[in-house]
Amino acid sequence: MTSLPDQTPHTPLPRQPVLFLPHGGGPCFFMDWPDTWDNMAAFLRGVSHTLPQKPDAILVVSGHWETEIPTVTAAARPPLIYDYYGFPPHTYHLRYPAPGSPALAEQVQALLTKAGIPNAADPERGLDHGVFIPFMLAFEEADIPVVELSLQQTLDPGVHLRIGQTFTPLRDQNVLIVGTGLTYHNLRHFMGENPASNALSHEFDAWLVAAVRAPETQRNAALQQWEAAPGARICHPREEHLLPLMVAAGAAGPDRGIQIYRDTVMGKALSGFRFG
Repeated sequence: MTSLPDQTPHTPLPRQPVLFLPHGGGPCFFMDWPDTWDNMAAFLRGVSHTLPQKPDAILVVSGHWETEIPTVTAAARPPLIYDYYGFPPHTYHLRYPAPGSPALAEQVQALLTKAGIPNAADPERGLDHGVFIPFMLAFEEADIPVVELSLQQTLDPGVHLRIGQTFTPLRDQNVLIVGTGLTYHNLRHFMGENPASNALSHEFDAWLVAAVRAPETQRNAALQQWEAAPGARICHPREEHLLPLMVAAGAAGPDRGIQIYRDTVMGKALSGFRFG
């Protein structure tokens, strides 16, 4: 007997949120670094439990890949890129065997093309440590396909907000959009005693939290003018670790942001955010 097509109505899955996650410093969660990164590690381990359901795929932007035009990883089995230096030998043998998704990469390109944004795919590039280090905690089973998107070499915040806006439809297809970086990224000041930069990091963090919580129009306007925030250029001499937040905010649409992680690491204020 020939079976009939399934006529059962399907309830749409809840829309995935958009996340901005801190990724720590190098392979910090996998070293003997007493207490410093414990709170961040605990937060990352709990991330997947806050989602409405397990994502079918993840589109991620980190602060560690810049190209002339938006480029996606298109490998079915992306390798890892150990783009950190001077750490113990075992940290160069960490494994995160998550599959890629050529289909999602193609869809990302189609959305960018529809928006008039030139783009490309890289069939060989792997996942950098801004992805696999936090994901080893947040999505430890490594069974969700991951596609990484590059930042733009122009470092223009408005461009990254616009890029993020093109990806909003993916959230209704059970794709989780994640930006990873750090809300404070001045390595020269991070490791040393610097009370002035510590204080400025807290001022900048308070400004950033207020900006993320604002309605969409005000939020995006504030993020485009982030350099005017108190301590902005002390906290980010170069903004590549902040720009993944711009992509996340763009993908958020009207969903207002909330602070889901707050900590002080080596005197510096750090935050994580969720939209939706």
